[in-house]
Parts: sequence; structure tokens; C-alpha cells
Amino acid sequence: MFRGCFTLLFMLIMTGCASTQIGAASKSTEGINPNSALYEVEVKEGVSYQDVVDGLKSLSEGMNFVNPANFPIGEHIKQRGVDPKGIKEVYSFCNLSMGTEIFLDHPEFLVFAPCRIALYEKPDVNNKLKLYLGLDRPTYDLKSIKNPTERAKKSAQQLEDALIDLMHRASKGDF
Repeated sequence: MFRGCFTLLFMLIMTGCASTQIGAASKSTEGINPNSALYEVEVKEGVSYQDVVDGLKSLSEGMNFVNPANFPIGEHIKQRGVDPKGIKEVYSFCNLSMGTEIFLDHPEFLVFAPCRIALYEKPDVNNKLKLYLGLDRPTYDLKSIKNPTERAKKSAQQLEDALIDLMHRASKGDF
């Protein structure tokens, strides 16, 4: 009887662990097109542009990212007399504790640094401008490196997961 209870308990534990692992793996790849560098998140209805910007800044600091530069592309387009058709901005983010391994193993990966999240508007099916966040995925960029190390792959995935989390939280208006 003890052996039967032990076997049942072992099976329940293993099933629970397997479910957790499967769930965790699918969460990190949910909504990601493996054939595209772009990962895109629509900003939730009622969340303002300023809420998203403030969220990106405060959340990224709490995640040990620095925001060394922003590029207001839409403003530069306007200065040339062209309507940018909504918000067009790029925010750069860097977290060396996550990215150092990539640069040490593959210095050429610096071409893709720092990581960038775009904040932009584009028309929906009714031609109403909607706000989006877009990411150039580090794991996709790493495909451009010949024979990336396992350490670099792990680091790129960790970096990408953190940035996707940042985007989702900012798109909901979290600070």
C-alpha cells in the first residue's frame, strides 16, 4: 500500500511539474512568429500615450534597464513638412546583466544594441489610429550570428522575455 501511495504521489508531482514547464515554455513563445523579427502589442483601450511612455520608463528602471536614448521619428518627419500619421517613436533599452554574455561571445551582436521598442500609431480596420508597441526580437537578431553559443542564446531569450514583459505591462498602463 505504501508503495502504491508513493507511486501515485510521484506521478502527481511529475505531472504537476510537467504542466508547469509546458505552461512556462508556451507563455514565453505565445504570440511570437518565429519567422519575424517583429513582436507587436496593441495598447489597451483607455491607456494613453503618456501612460505608456511613463510605464516604459518606470517599469524598465525597476527591471534594471537603462534608457540611453529616445528617437522621436514622428517629430523629425513633421519638421520635413510630412504628416507622420500618428505617433512614431523609438525607445532604446539596455540591460548589461542580461546582454553581456552575447557581446562577449559575439562582439558583432553590438550591431543590434541597444534593444529597441517602438511606440507608434497605425490605422485599424475602421481607419482609426491605434497605439502599438513593437520590438525587434533579440532571439531573431541572434539568427544573424554564425554559430551562436548556448550562453548567447540563453541570454538573448532572457532579454527578449524581459522586454516582452515590459511591453505587455506598459500596454496595460502599468507603472
